[in-house]
Amino acid sequence: MRNAMSVDVEDWFQVGAFERVIARDDWAQLESRVEANTDRVLALFAETGTTATFFTLGWVAERAPALIRRIAEAGHEVASHGWDHQRVFTFTPDQFRADLARARTALEDAGGVAVTGYRAPSFSIDARTPWAHPILAEAGYRYSSSVAPVRHDHYGWPDAPPHVFRPLADADLVEWPITTARVLGRQVPAGGGFFRLLPSRVTDRAVAHANSADRRPAMFYFHPWEVDPGQPRVARAPLRSRVRHYARLAAMEGKLRRLLSSHDWGRADAIVAAEAQRA
Repeated sequence: MRNAMSVDVEDWFQVGAFERVIARDDWAQLESRVEANTDRVLALFAETGTTATFFTLGWVAERAPALIRRIAEAGHEVASHGWDHQRVFTFTPDQFRADLARARTALEDAGGVAVTGYRAPSFSIDARTPWAHPILAEAGYRYSSSVAPVRHDHYGWPDAPPHVFRPLADADLVEWPITTARVLGRQVPAGGGFFRLLPSRVTDRAVAHANSADRRPAMFYFHPWEVDPGQPRVARAPLRSRVRHYARLAAMEGKLRRLLSSHDWGRADAIVAAEAQRA
């Protein structure tokens, strides 16, 4: 079964772990590594014959339009990750509309392709944002992958379905939550930092379970900064944030290469249509 490989394209200083210690006003003065890191991911995908969906910040697209063109020209899907990584539950509905429109314009102008997929920064569509899915449908998005059906101190909607579902009765929009794994009685994301920190077999089992027991494709995600062990260190960040962000960065590329060879991967937009018929 083909599963969805997704990349959340943001720079090392734009992550939720550092949002309280690095001001957005300072971003332009910091060393940008997102272009080089994403090119490294593109090379890995080319080496393994993988296509993927790149959920990209509009802020990145505006500053590195050639990168967005390279993503599209390599056969990958360009999708939206919002403008500058503000969590959806911090917006009013009108602010969310404006954020969606600004990001989509930057991405489509840079990539020359239509943007029909969306992922909320930090999986921040949850029970607090009942207006978010209607606004995405109103804006013409085909799908969202913005829900993490877990309990976490930064995000989570534990009561959400674990597979593709229709959040609205009167719209074609579908939501595709990230795939989770059960570890010591707790549901955790099977991608991102948990993929780096936990043994590879945890994610392998989660993908296999989705494919066999549930007969559903998995949704995996990671970030370009996770293949960059040489990135700057933010010493003033809380210890928990530093552990989450920096642990096992040097192991990430090798783990990804093994994961890519162990399962079949593709773009989310190429898979979601069939799943939508089952939702």
